Amino acid sequence: MALETEAKNSNSNPSDAAAAAATTKTSGKAKENNNTVGGKKNLNSQPNQQNSNQNLVNGNGTVADGPAAKKKGKKNRNKSPPEPTAVEPVEAALSNGHAEKSGENESSDANANVEKSEVVGAPDAEADAEDIDLDALHDVGITVNISSPGSDLLCVQLSSMELVQEIHQLLMDREETCHRTCFSLQLDNVTLDNFAELKTIEHLEQGSTIKVVEEPYTMREARIHVRHVRDLLKNLDPADAYNGIDCTSLTYLNTITQGDLLDKKKTRPDSVDCTPPEYVTPGVSEPPLLPLHPNVKNAKGPQALKVLTTSAWNPPPGPRKLHGDLMYLYVVTMEEKRFHISACSKGFYINQSTDDTFNPKPDNPSHLSHSLIDLLSHISPSFRRAFQTIQKRRTMRHAFERVATPYQVYQWASPTLEHTVDAIRAEDAFSSKLGYEEHIPGQTRDWNEELQTTRELPRKTLPERLLRERAIFKVHGDFVTAATRGAMAVIDGNVLAINPGEDSKMQMFIWNNIFFSLGFDVRDHYKELGGDAAAFVAPRYDLHGVRVYNAVDVEGLYTLGTVVIDYRGFRVTAQSIIPGILEREQEQSVVYGSIDFGKTVLSHPKYLDLLRQAGKHLKILPHAVLNERDEPVELCSSVECKGIIGNDGRHYILDLLRTFPPDVNFLKLQDVQISKELVDMGFPIEHRHKLCCLRQELLEAFIEDRYVSFIRIAAVHLQQLNAKKQTEKAEEKQVPALEGAESETKVNGAEKAAEKEEKKEDKEEKQPTASDTKTAEAMVNAIREAQSNVATSNEVQAAEVVKRACAAVGSLKEKEFDFRFNPDVFSPGIRHVDGEEGTCSSLAKQKVLVQEAAEFLVLKQIPAFVKEHLAHSSPPIDGQSLTESLHSHGINVRYLGKVIKMLGQMPRMDYLYRIAILELIVRATKHIYYTYMQNTEPLHLSAAISHFLNCLLTNGPVNPAVSSEEAHKKRGNGGKHNKHKSSKGGKGSQQQQQQSAGNQNGSSSGSSNGSSASDWTLVTPRSLWQQIRREAKAYWDWELDCDSIDTAVSKYGILRISLLRAFCLKVGIQVLLREYNFESRHKPTFGDDDIVNVFPVVKHISPRATDAYNFYTTGQAKIQQGMFKEGYELISEALNLLNNVFGAMHQENGSCLRMLARLSYLLGDAQDALAIQQRAVIMSERVNGIDHPSTILEYTHLSLYSFANGHVGMSLKLLYRARYLMVLICGEDHPEVALIDSNISLILHALGEYELSLRFIEHALKLNLKYFGNKAMHVAVSYHLMARTQSCMGDFRSALNNEKETYSIYKSQLGEKHEKTRDSAECLRLLTQQAVLLQRKMNDIYSSGKLTSDLPPIHITPPSMGSVLDMLNTINGILFVQISQKDIVKVRSEIEKHFKANSAENEVNDAIKSIVAAANNNGEAEEKTSEDIKEQAAAAAAGTQLTNGDKATTTEATSS
Repeated sequence: MALETEAKNSNSNPSDAAAAAATTKTSGKAKENNNTVGGKKNLNSQPNQQNSNQNLVNGNGTVADGPAAKKKGKKNRNKSPPEPTAVEPVEAALSNGHAEKSGENESSDANANVEKSEVVGAPDAEADAEDIDLDALHDVGITVNISSPGSDLLCVQLSSMELVQEIHQLLMDREETCHRTCFSLQLDNVTLDNFAELKTIEHLEQGSTIKVVEEPYTMREARIHVRHVRDLLKNLDPADAYNGIDCTSLTYLNTITQGDLLDKKKTRPDSVDCTPPEYVTPGVSEPPLLPLHPNVKNAKGPQALKVLTTSAWNPPPGPRKLHGDLMYLYVVTMEEKRFHISACSKGFYINQSTDDTFNPKPDNPSHLSHSLIDLLSHISPSFRRAFQTIQKRRTMRHAFERVATPYQVYQWASPTLEHTVDAIRAEDAFSSKLGYEEHIPGQTRDWNEELQTTRELPRKTLPERLLRERAIFKVHGDFVTAATRGAMAVIDGNVLAINPGEDSKMQMFIWNNIFFSLGFDVRDHYKELGGDAAAFVAPRYDLHGVRVYNAVDVEGLYTLGTVVIDYRGFRVTAQSIIPGILEREQEQSVVYGSIDFGKTVLSHPKYLDLLRQAGKHLKILPHAVLNERDEPVELCSSVECKGIIGNDGRHYILDLLRTFPPDVNFLKLQDVQISKELVDMGFPIEHRHKLCCLRQELLEAFIEDRYVSFIRIAAVHLQQLNAKKQTEKAEEKQVPALEGAESETKVNGAEKAAEKEEKKEDKEEKQPTASDTKTAEAMVNAIREAQSNVATSNEVQAAEVVKRACAAVGSLKEKEFDFRFNPDVFSPGIRHVDGEEGTCSSLAKQKVLVQEAAEFLVLKQIPAFVKEHLAHSSPPIDGQSLTESLHSHGINVRYLGKVIKMLGQMPRMDYLYRIAILELIVRATKHIYYTYMQNTEPLHLSAAISHFLNCLLTNGPVNPAVSSEEAHKKRGNGGKHNKHKSSKGGKGSQQQQQQSAGNQNGSSSGSSNGSSASDWTLVTPRSLWQQIRREAKAYWDWELDCDSIDTAVSKYGILRISLLRAFCLKVGIQVLLREYNFESRHKPTFGDDDIVNVFPVVKHISPRATDAYNFYTTGQAKIQQGMFKEGYELISEALNLLNNVFGAMHQENGSCLRMLARLSYLLGDAQDALAIQQRAVIMSERVNGIDHPSTILEYTHLSLYSFANGHVGMSLKLLYRARYLMVLICGEDHPEVALIDSNISLILHALGEYELSLRFIEHALKLNLKYFGNKAMHVAVSYHLMARTQSCMGDFRSALNNEKETYSIYKSQLGEKHEKTRDSAECLRLLTQQAVLLQRKMNDIYSSGKLTSDLPPIHITPPSMGSVLDMLNTINGILFVQISQKDIVKVRSEIEKHFKANSAENEVNDAIKSIVAAANNNGEAEEKTSEDIKEQAAAAAAGTQLTNGDKATTTEATSS
C-alpha cells in the first residue's frame, strides 16, 4: 500500500509543477514513438511547459512567465484545504484504493471504494504522514541559476522530476531569451543530456549555475531558427485562428475585461460606465454581427518587418557550401531597406547580393550574430522597437491564450485579413512534408503502428495508465490533424488516386500512410440498403462502432484509426492502413464476418473469444447464421463486421456500422407488427437507407428500465409468498431451516447475476440516473427483507419467483435476467439458425426484444426527454446542445420531427420548440447543400455559396452573378470573345437552362442527371424552400409550414442571424464579418466576396482519461453529499490527471475548472474562484468556440465572481457579452436570458441606474411567467426585484402591487409561517408606510400649495453591495447554509417515520440527499446541473424536501 501511495503521489503531487513534470517524464520514452524533439503538438513541447506554471489549480506560478506570472503566483496558491497534514494521507489512501480497483474496469461503484478507503485512511493518518515525507524527497524543488550570454542571471525554481528539455522550452518562452533556439546547457563544462531527468544529473544542487552555450548551426537548426523568429513576429496575429491552422483559436475575454481581471483594482460603483450597448437592451430584434469579434482592428500588433523570406538564391552553390553557407534569407525592413542575409554555422550576417546579382561575400560591416533577431535589431531601429512591443504584449497574455488546442476550432465569421508575403507558409503549403514533421527521422509516420502500439502499452498502475492514455491522446490528435489535411488535399485535387482510371466517385487515395475513400456507393455495394444515401451515412455509423469498441478496450482486439471529414459537399473517410492489406485481395484476407452481406460467412475462434468479451459490455448476443453451404457459423457481432489478421499478427475489426441492433421504426418489414400507438404516430417511416441503428445510450436506458421492473415484480411475488408463508407458519411451525437457506442462496445467485449485469452497464458509457438506481436499491432491499422472511420457503418457489419475473420483463433466459441484442435479426439476405421457442437463441424472442427497445424509445424516452427539460434546469441553447441532450437520452436525430410534435403542444417549451425547428431546417438544408456543392465547379464556389445563402436567408433579388472574369475564363477556350462583356444579368447565354431533376428532388445523394456545371444558378428562394419542406417531410415526417424565410421568421420566430450561424457551423462556411442587411430589396445580401473560406467538418472519437473521470465523478458524488472540501480535493486531483493526459487545453479540463471555481466560491474564497473561473472562460473560448453555449455559461459564472470581488463594471461587461451571445444564438425568448437579465438588473440597481434596471427585470419577469408559470419561485423573486427597483425610483404604488404578488406566491407555496413569506410581509409594511407618507406630502402640497415643515423627508436608501450580492447568489442558485448536526438527526428520524408511513422512495431519497448536502459543509446542495436554483424552485413544493435550506434550517447568507 505504502509503495503504491508513493508512486501515486510522486506522479500527481499537487505541490508545484510536478504534474507537468510527470507529463514530460514520458517524453524520454517518446523516442520510440518517433515523436522526438520539435513537432507542433509534440509531447514535450510548449503546451505542458508554458502551463506548468499556471495550469494546475495548485500551481504556484513559477517564474517562467516573467512579470505576469509573479503577479498571479500570489493569488494562485491553493487556498482550499486549511489542514493539509490531516487531509493528504486520506487522499493518498483514497486514490490508492481507487487505483487498484478501477484497473479491473468495474468501477461502477467507485464511490463505494472511495468511501471505504477513506474510513481506512483516517485513523492511520499519522502512519501515512511518513510516506508523504518520503514523497517530498522524491520530488524536490530545486532552484537553479541560468546564465545566458548577453542577459542577467536568471533564477528558476524547477522540479527534480523535470527533464533538461523543459529548461530549453522555458528559455525559448521567456522574453529575454526567446530568440535563441540553437544552444546547449552546460553544468561545470559538461553538456547535459536533453532527455535526462534533473534528479539524475550529478553535481546539480540547490543554487548551481547552468550555462547557456551557443551551438554552431546546421542546415536543419538554421531553418528551425528562422521559423521560430517568424512565429515570434506573428505571435499576436489572429490570422492563423481565422484560417483554421496550427490549432490556434480566438479568445476575447481579455478584450472584454480590458486586461487581466486579476490585476484590476476594485472599482468604486460611481466610476462605472454601465450603459448597455444598443444590442444588449431587451427588445433587440436582429443582433448585429460585428460585436461577435470585438477588437478586430488592433488585434494584430505592430509590424516589425515588411518581408522576411528565404531568398531565391537558395540553395548555396557548391563553392559556397564548402565555405559553410547554409541558406540565404531576404529581408525588407520597415525603413524600406533591402538586405540579403547568409546563414552559416556561426550565425547570420549580411552579404553583398542584390535582387539580380549574387555576391555572397560579407557586407561591410557585416555584423555576424548568432541570433537573427539581434542582427535585425541592429540593422533596423523600427524592428527593435516593434519587437519589444510584441514581446511585451506576448508575455502579458494569459498562458492559456498561447497554447495550441487539441483539435482545430473553426470560426464561422472572419474579418478581411491582409495577405502577406510569407515564404515559410508557402513552403508548408506545397511541400509534401507535413508541416513540422520533417523533424522526425524516417519522414512519414506509420499511423497504424503508432495507434496500435500506444494501445498496447501496459495499464496496471496509475502512472502506466496515465502514460498510456497520454500517448493514445497525443497520437490520435496528430492523426486527426493529418487526416483532415489529407482529406482537404484529396478533394482539392492535390493527391493522385490509387485507381486513377476509374470514375472520380470511385477513386481511392493514399496520402501520408492514411487511406481515403469517398462517401459514394462504389460498385453497388449498398444497392440493397439505399445506394448513395447509405454510403453517405455508413462512415458515421462505422465511427460510432469504432468509438464503442475503443471504449470497451479489450486487449488484443484492434480497430482502425478512423476520421470522417465533410468538405465542400463531399464525405471523406480517412483510415489507418492494416499492414499487408494492400498486397492481397480483400476476399483472401477476411477470416471472420462477411464481405457480401451474409451470402458467404466466416468465423474464427480467436475473434469469437475477443468479440465475446466486448459483446458482454455492448450487450451483443452471440448468434449463429447459415453460410452458403448451409452450415451454421457462430458470430458475435453483426455479419458486416470483418476480421482481418494483419501482417503484424494483430486482430483487426473493421466495418462496424451495424454494431447495434436496427431501429425497426424506420424499416418497412413484412413480418413485423408494430404496436397500435406507434402506427398512430406514423411509424414505420421508410428511411432513405436501411442502416438505422439504435444508440448505445438507448439500450442502456432500456435494460436499466427492465431491470427496475424485474426487481419490482420479484419483490411483489416474494411478498405474496411471504404472506402465504405467515399463514402456513401458524399451522405448522417446524420446517427444516436448511432448505430455506438453500433457497435463499439460489435467489441470491440469480439476483447477483442480475446485479452484475447492471453494474457492467453503469461502467460503460454513463452512470444511470440517480433516481433509477435509488429505486432499484430500495427494491433490492425490499427483496432482501422478503428473503430473510422467506428463509423458510423452499427452493422451487424462490426459483419460480425469478422465473416469473424474467418472463414478465421479457428476459432472454428463463431463469436469469439477461438482455442482449442480435444486430442482424432484421438484416435482409441473412439466414439465421433458429433456436427452440423460449430460449436465448429463439429468433422470435430476439426480434421482439429489438422491437420493444425501439418502442421504448418513442413511448418512454422521448416523453422523458421533454419532461426533463420542463424544469428548464440546463436548457439547450442551440442545435448542438439540443442534439447532445437527445443523444444522452438515446434518441436519434431522425426522431426530431416527433420531438417537435410533442414540444409544439407545450407552450412552456416554446424556446425548445424553436431551437428544434431551427435545427431541423439547418439539417434539411445541409442535405440539399451537399448535393448542390458536388455539382459546382471550383471556379464558381464563392458565387455558388453566396447564391445559396441568398436563397436561404433573403427574399430580395438573388440573380446569381457570375462575375465577368469568371465568364471570361469560361469562354476563354473560344478566345475571340470580348473580355469585358459582363454577364452580370444572371442567366447569360452560356448557362444552359437545364433544370436537373436530380437536383430538385431533394435527394441527398449526388445524383447529377447530366446537369450542366452551372445548374446552381437555377436555384431560387422559392425552389430551395420547397426542397427544404420536402426534405423535412421525407426525412423527419414533419410538415414544415413555410415556403420562404419570411414565413419561417414570422411563424416560428427564428432569427436569420441564428440560422446563418447554425448553417455555417454545420457545413463549414466562413463568411465575412460585416453587418448583413437581410431585408435588402435592391441588391443581393451576400456577394461572392462575402464567402471567405470553406472548412472541413471533422468527426472523430475523443480518447478518454479514465482515472480522471473516476475521480471527477467521485468528487461530484461527494459534493452532492455536501462534502465540499473532499469534493474540491478529488476534483483538483482529477484536473491534475487531466493535465497529465490531455495537456493544458481540453474541454474536460474546462468543466473541472468550472466546478473548482464554484466550490472555491461556496467555500468562501471568491478571489480564488475568480482566478480559476477566468481560466475556465479562456479555455472554453479556445476549445469550444467564442460563441459556444458553454462559453456563455462560463461568462455568467465569471460575472458573479467578479462582482463578489468588487469588480462591478467588469461583471456587467461580462453579462452584456453573455447576453449578446445568447441572443445571437437563439434569440431573446429563452429561460437563460431571464436569468442573465435578472443578474444585469440587480447590478444596475446596485449602481443606481434604476430606469435601465427596470427594463431588464421587466423582461426577465415576462420570460419567467412564460416558462415557469405564475406560481413559481422565480416569478416571486422577479416581482420582488421589480418592487425594490420601483421603490428606489419613488414609484411606491407599482412597488406595492408587485410585492403583493411576491407575498401571495410565497404564501401559497411555502405557507404563512415561512421565513420568506414573513420577509415579504415586512417589505409590504415598509412600502405601505412610504406610500402613505408620500401621499400625505402630495395632499399637503395640493391643499396649501406649500409644504408644511413637520413631515419627515422620504428616505430612499440605495442598496448595499452586500445585499445585492446576496440576491445575486440567490438567483444563481448559490446558497450558504448553516445547519447543526442536531437538526439533521431530528429531520432524519422524522423522515424515517414518514418512510414507514408511505414508501414514496424518490421523495425520501431526494429529501435525505438535500439534507445531507445542506449539512456536512456549510455549502449548498450542489447538483450537477448548471443553474441549481431551478431545481430548488421546482422542488420547493415537495413536502419532505428541504429546499434552499428552508425547513428546519437557518439560512445565514454570508456575503464575502
